[in-house]
Amino acid sequence: MKHQGEVKADLPIMELGDEAPLDDRPHVPTPAKPVIDAATVTAPIGNREALIKLIGSPDLASKRWVWEQYDHLILGNSVQQPGGDAAVIRLGDGPKGLAMCTDVTQRYCEADPVQGGRQAVAEAWRNITAVGGKPLALTDNLNFGNPEKPEIMGQFVGCLQGIGEAARALDFPIVSGNVSLYNQTQGRDILPTPSIGGVGLVDDVTRTASLAVKAEGEIVLLVGGLPGWLGQSVYLRDICGREEGAPPPVDLEAERRNGDFVRELIHAGRVTAVHDISDGGLAVAVAEMAMAGNIGIALEKPESVPAHGFYFGEDQGRYVLTARAADVAGLESDARARGVALDRIGTTGTQSIVLTGEEFIPLTTLAKAHEDWLPSYMAAGVA
Repeated sequence: MKHQGEVKADLPIMELGDEAPLDDRPHVPTPAKPVIDAATVTAPIGNREALIKLIGSPDLASKRWVWEQYDHLILGNSVQQPGGDAAVIRLGDGPKGLAMCTDVTQRYCEADPVQGGRQAVAEAWRNITAVGGKPLALTDNLNFGNPEKPEIMGQFVGCLQGIGEAARALDFPIVSGNVSLYNQTQGRDILPTPSIGGVGLVDDVTRTASLAVKAEGEIVLLVGGLPGWLGQSVYLRDICGREEGAPPPVDLEAERRNGDFVRELIHAGRVTAVHDISDGGLAVAVAEMAMAGNIGIALEKPESVPAHGFYFGEDQGRYVLTARAADVAGLESDARARGVALDRIGTTGTQSIVLTGEEFIPLTTLAKAHEDWLPSYMAAGVA
């Protein structure tokens, strides 16, 4: 490493990396969980009430109370502020910028460490893609419990396997990282938490995408397919009271195919809003897009798909897009040619989220639930 021509550091990399001490502790793999059929899941409340509850839950509520207390506009280079899929920071005077995010879903990693490791990398890749960035590299922050327990060491081994598989398949190399083990409270181990920090390149910060709906009368499109996976979902846990099932599988070939397609659409200016689907599924993603743009969305559920699976399934590799009506036929043709599943699922307009012809939720109701939870929780804690 040099600075202004002067050597500041000179480390023997081969010895540091290849000759470091290794400790292969005894480990056992995490037992496989059963796949849950969405058609067999029943809930105590309807989909309308479920969406309001989820959007105002601890996992999914707005974190504005936290981030508005910090300077997130340093030097005026923040192109996209908190609340979207990834931060976008202009480099100098531009036009280039960096897209950055951090991701992990602990409940997936606990249920299936290999798929959970894959998903953490894939979601970081999707979040950078959703703003128009080209994913470049990642750093891993591996947080686990006591590795002297074979089952905990098994989580560690499984997550590393999944992370490595995803990094190679998505050409998303690991350039740094750290490890924190023995994380316990009164003998109880934390959930496996291999956090992934991703960074990507934005060629022109004036041509990024955001999640906010831009206009009424546009078509809402779903990239990645319709099935509704409820195993290990927020819906199954928080609405149905069931923490069970296999997490959604991560098809890395589909992740790359779908993401590359979405990124090309963003660069060409053919879509007006983009948001990846993660916790809470399609309904939560759509609600976040509508609240960000203060324009509602009416969803059109296919009859062949169970309603709660369609709205709240957490299948991977999926994005919600909005596009001008005149452009949709061309998008559908291009998607077919690329082998990308693209479905029309609704339209933008009004001031509500419409789940069916009769179930509608005013954006003001959703926004209140979304924004009020954390300030109310903190105020109660202080009191």
